[in-house]
Amino acid sequence: MIIQQVLLLLLLWMCLPHSCYAEMLFRRTTDHQQKGFVARVSGSDGKALHRQKRGWMWNQFFLLEEYTGSDYQYVGKLHSDQDKGDGSLKYILSGDGAGTLFIIDEKTGDIHATRRIDREEKAFYTLRAQAINRRTLRPVEPESEFVIKIHDINDNEPTFPEEIYTASVPEMSVVGTSVVQVTATDADDPSYGNSARVIYSILQGQPYFSVEPETGIIRTALPNMNRENREQYQVVIQAKDMGGQMGGLSGTTTVNITLTDVNDNPPRFPQNTIHLRIPESSPVGTAIGSVKATDADTGKNAEMEYRIVDGDGTDMFDIVTQKDTQEGIITVRKPLDYETRRLYTLKVEAENTHVDPRFYYLGPFKDTTIVKISVEDVDEPPVFSRSSYLFEVHEDIEVGTIIGTVMARDPDSASSPIRFSLDRHTDLDRLFNIHSGNGSIYTSKPLDREISQWHNLSVIAAEINNPKDTTRVSVYVRILDVNDNAPQFAVFYDTFVCENARAGQLIQTISAVDKDDPLGGQKFFFSLAAVNPNFTVQDNEDNTARILTRRNGFSRHEISTYFLPVVISDNDYPIQSSTGTLTIRVCTCDNRGNMQSCNAEALLLPAGLSTGALIAILLCIIILLVIVVLFAALKRQRKKEPLILSKEDIRDNIVSYNDEGGGEEDTQAFDIGTLRNPAAIEDKKLRRDIIPETLFIPRRTPSAPNNTDVRDFINQRLKEHDIDPSAPPYDSLATYAYEGNDSIAESLSSLESGTTEGDQNYDYLREWGPRFNKLAEMYGGGESDKDTS
Repeated sequence: MIIQQVLLLLLLWMCLPHSCYAEMLFRRTTDHQQKGFVARVSGSDGKALHRQKRGWMWNQFFLLEEYTGSDYQYVGKLHSDQDKGDGSLKYILSGDGAGTLFIIDEKTGDIHATRRIDREEKAFYTLRAQAINRRTLRPVEPESEFVIKIHDINDNEPTFPEEIYTASVPEMSVVGTSVVQVTATDADDPSYGNSARVIYSILQGQPYFSVEPETGIIRTALPNMNRENREQYQVVIQAKDMGGQMGGLSGTTTVNITLTDVNDNPPRFPQNTIHLRIPESSPVGTAIGSVKATDADTGKNAEMEYRIVDGDGTDMFDIVTQKDTQEGIITVRKPLDYETRRLYTLKVEAENTHVDPRFYYLGPFKDTTIVKISVEDVDEPPVFSRSSYLFEVHEDIEVGTIIGTVMARDPDSASSPIRFSLDRHTDLDRLFNIHSGNGSIYTSKPLDREISQWHNLSVIAAEINNPKDTTRVSVYVRILDVNDNAPQFAVFYDTFVCENARAGQLIQTISAVDKDDPLGGQKFFFSLAAVNPNFTVQDNEDNTARILTRRNGFSRHEISTYFLPVVISDNDYPIQSSTGTLTIRVCTCDNRGNMQSCNAEALLLPAGLSTGALIAILLCIIILLVIVVLFAALKRQRKKEPLILSKEDIRDNIVSYNDEGGGEEDTQAFDIGTLRNPAAIEDKKLRRDIIPETLFIPRRTPSAPNNTDVRDFINQRLKEHDIDPSAPPYDSLATYAYEGNDSIAESLSSLESGTTEGDQNYDYLREWGPRFNKLAEMYGGGESDKDTS
């Protein structure tokens, strides 16, 4: 074992250059350095200290990593020329790892490593050594610094930063196209031997790809690799140190390479001929069907544009490219007619929109197919001769006059007869009608341009054999004007004349309007219906006129209001005229002509009241009637309120009796003797709480015998009140009821206590105070009197 270590050390020493060995030797203090240098330092014994020159003897100062021996690994030896071998010197080691990783023999100066060292963790260690006198502990040599350098061995394999790489390269690339570069790192010392020299090789992926040994660049190795044949490749790359020699360590990585698409495939239609069908009733823009060419490429390299390049239906159909599906949608460009043409032939072309010039030799990058479109017959609705109709008619035509005719036909070969009708939603006033057989439109009511100048009608045409299949057309009727309206005042004029007015003074400017609309424009003429000595009209010839006075001075006391008829006529044929009357008030004015006061209003009041005024007047009348009724009801209710609040009224006692009671003095609330002795009631007393509306003479009823039972008495009274129309409805006796005979609990009331024969002692009432003396006399005294009798 020792021999192997020695041989290994010898081999390393032989491979190590001398310059590197010189770096391992620590700087020595020779005899020529510091010679004759003396440092005087005052000591405890008063002698001067002299610095001794240093003289070290060095052995090894490098160490191999990853030592596997059982003993401590020997590093080197420290020795001073002051050491005589008698053990008087002590060697001390300090610095990186001193005492733990590196230990020194204090007597001999031998240095050992206590454990295995990894250069990749630390490449060198800096330590300091010193020799001291063991007895005095004084240094005999200054502290010196040295380095222990760790020599590398090949103990680390190359590693890749990624376990799996992903790369891509365009298909059809030339040989040698760079794909990706992979790089491995080795933790060993690159400056020592070949431990960190990495060589790359390919283990999997041939013959499609290759790798450069020194750089790790992966390149294509085959020409014209086609993505459509194979898209994914997996390449395994090995990195080996020691320059790729035998015994070197290695590491591998995987590179997934994808061939990206290029436009190297033209589009192709799967069929040479495509057949489509469409009903003739399909509107413009209807999609008939689609055509699609296939392209082995993907993405934008597979994008294509469709067009119609030839055929007999180029003007009847269009084709639109659907970008998301790469289909060509064929649509109707013009209306179809089965009776005119039943079959169309189109030549459709599909061409790539992104063509790579490098692959022109693989073209052309387009293809064509034949599309045959068959038109199917359907039962079509009638077709009008025009898309819309415009008729003009004068407003004064007679009812029943034909204003125009619409025409429609059945486009089918059967040519069914047509029936016409008007959509009454477009003619709510029923001013027009149509002949169902020939489509003639005529008036059914008089027309008036001033009410409506335009009428928009909708005519419906339907086949007699198939009434559900209909077509509509718009008919516009324009009503032409006829001069059938006379001009009138434009506004209502409130005209006045001052009392101090002079002849020829302007008091009003008037204008007119006409509902008619002549082609040459409106032209009005103004004149007086008769010669007026007070006022005159002067036509301004601009559809206005001035009202002027003809004399000086007016008196409102003589005539307060003047009525001036003015004739207004137009110049159209036939001439229409009307007479409007101006009401002119005579007013007092100041010197400037400003009105101050007038005797009468000059407003032209309407002949009748408006609907709003009538409703307002009616509401006021209703409100007054409601107020009167409420007032009468309140007054009637007040009459029935009690005039006198009687203490004898038992209802009053129940409602408003709030004190603790009247005591022995309260004897007017209710006469108990009525029930005790029914014969005591002889007269009926009228109620005093309300005013009697009708006075009836009370009837006398025979009194009951003295021994009559109270129940019989009450029943008799109730019977009398039931048959007596003059009896008041609030009889106090009616509020009591008889509880009956033979009650086990007997009555708790004191109403019959005066007639009972029970032995009751009421003497305790006298002990309650003077307020109960009356009760004591009524009950206690009565019993004593009866006993004495």
